[in-house]
Amino acid sequence: MVQQVSDAELELMKIIWAKGGRVLYAQIMDELAAAGSRWQKNTVITLLSRLVEKGLLKTNKIGRRNEYAALVTEADYQALQTEKLIKKFYEGNAKGLVSTLIQRDMLTAEDYEELRQFWEEENKSR
Repeated sequence: MVQQVSDAELELMKIIWAKGGRVLYAQIMDELAAAGSRWQKNTVITLLSRLVEKGLLKTNKIGRRNEYAALVTEADYQALQTEKLIKKFYEGNAKGLVSTLIQRDMLTAEDYEELRQFWEEENKSR
């Protein structure tokens, strides 16, 4: 089971996923700098170590450089977190989540139509 990650850890994972799931430490630092982040080297190394401990990343040595590889895809992580959210707040009932999205205007008519079309396509392929 994949553990929950902090917002800072998730920011690093998003960089790694955006780079195809494999990235060098220097590339992570470049992406953080480009985004205006001023994280220190030790902070990033600590966060990456935690992600390795949590089973989301593995480290490969390439010469003297570290490459970080995602062990969980972004889609799989999102699905796991969505399942946790539904269990925690909606007692496992996804309909409750969708109802909240509609009632709070977080799901537009266009979103609904896209989802309906997606649903129909998924059911045809089964």
